[in-house]
Amino acid sequence: MKKILGDERRSLILDILKTSNEPITGGELAAQTNVSRQVIVGDITLLKARNEPIIATSQGYLYMHSSSPVVLAERTIACSHAPEKTEEELNILVDLGVTVKDVRIEHPVYGDLTASIMVSNRREVKQFMEKILSTNAGYLSELTEGIHIHTIAAPSEKILDEAEEAMSKANFLITQ
Repeated sequence: MKKILGDERRSLILDILKTSNEPITGGELAAQTNVSRQVIVGDITLLKARNEPIIATSQGYLYMHSSSPVVLAERTIACSHAPEKTEEELNILVDLGVTVKDVRIEHPVYGDLTASIMVSNRREVKQFMEKILSTNAGYLSELTEGIHIHTIAAPSEKILDEAEEAMSKANFLITQ
């Protein structure tokens, strides 16, 4: 297979991402364009710099269509727990119909650090956890002794209220 060059490759990457309903890994994009995963990382960076709405999730790259399901409610919640409670925390939220969009910490040196999570169901949570384990990556919250903030989204404020209540019952929520 011939290597696809520059702008033609980035155009193909955009087409692939736009037509997919699932995240696509850098490795998959690399295989489809006959370049290295590192070249794909550079291409994605260039596309993002052109304001293409691409996000990197633990499952791969995702193009955020303006026709994505309408989220009527979104909020941030402050949480604290040990790293081994992460899967339980995420499952509580997704089981209630919540999408966990990201995790954010306030680092004493770097300021706010945010990482996209984008999990909406147990399968995605499992994939996220497997990716953490297989890459031996740490959780951002380990830098702040378990304290972190999530942006959560759901079809209604009622669902977000239920999610906060469940997180409080599980002692994951930081309350004033």
